[in-house]
Amino acid sequence: MTRQWLRWLPAVAVPAVIAAGALAGSLPASAGDPLPTKTPEQVLQLIAQHRTPALSGTLEQSSELGLPELPKTGTGPDSSNTAWLELLTGPHTARVYRDGPDNARIQVMDRLAERNAVRHGNEVWFYNSKDNTASHLQLPAHPAGAANHRGDGSDATATPDQLATTLLAKIEPGTDVTVGADVQVAGRAAYNLVLTPKSDATLVGSIAVAVDGQTGLPLGVEIKARGQADPAFRVTYTSLTLGAPDASVFTFSPPPGATVKEIPVQEHKRGKDSGNATAPAAKDSARKPAVTGSGWDSVVEFPARTASPASDAAALLEQATVPVQGGRLLSTALVNVLVLDDGRVVAGSVPLERLQAAAAQK
Repeated sequence: MTRQWLRWLPAVAVPAVIAAGALAGSLPASAGDPLPTKTPEQVLQLIAQHRTPALSGTLEQSSELGLPELPKTGTGPDSSNTAWLELLTGPHTARVYRDGPDNARIQVMDRLAERNAVRHGNEVWFYNSKDNTASHLQLPAHPAGAANHRGDGSDATATPDQLATTLLAKIEPGTDVTVGADVQVAGRAAYNLVLTPKSDATLVGSIAVAVDGQTGLPLGVEIKARGQADPAFRVTYTSLTLGAPDASVFTFSPPPGATVKEIPVQEHKRGKDSGNATAPAAKDSARKPAVTGSGWDSVVEFPARTASPASDAAALLEQATVPVQGGRLLSTALVNVLVLDDGRVVAGSVPLERLQAAAAQK
């Protein structure tokens, strides 16, 4: 149960479980001059028209999902099997820097340490100051390779606009969309776009997206579980400066004494090797997840993996799950994940009983 099924989770459940959360509570109260009144459709259009700006800022995040505190892990590719689980618990603070699609840096601030994910052009670095270890990879020039190794730190945390994009893609007839009172986020006036599932079977109660009134940039996201007054998940900017950061923040060199690991990037060859290209594609197609249901009630099933998860991932999953009939359950306020005894994984923003029923149909 690694990044393969995590990549599919946003399409059928709450993508918050693969990101960090932020500051339990409600979005800050509005202040200052009110924004011009807009309908939900107009706010959605404002979001659609925004372009990812050059910016620097601080994200504060926490998750109140009901999981135990788990050990800290790294930020690099080798830690991706465990970092997502650790980021579901406790508070986290991250500094974010962006300047175009090829320059990004995220610093996750731990107690007495920090983790960095830095991209500058095709160069990507991951660094953990706790043990002075670094990983480096060189992205291939073609877009397909870059898509598989984003290097923007999104494997470790998610900015509000990244998360909002995924959540807003779930808007369908089964969702009520309204605009609440204006809010203030990082000193900027924002519209409060609220999504409320109509279904009473989903674990999700509501989602609020704070949308910058000038630029349309999502500044914060909070998700409440059904029946709960406080957010189970929240991520928001606490400070934000629009404009290009100093170019030096996107350059990185490992400190003296650091242990550096080179991460190879495999490129698919074309031409004479193209005759073999269909075999991996066929294999991947056979392993694609199956989705049952629709909208907020969707359940996704991931086929059993032939390889066992890494020992550190297996240990964390053992700590975070509880035994149930047919397997082990990772239960949160927003999403349930059932790891079946036969190796399959079933997940959704629905109660355990619905996951077990979906698994029994196969």
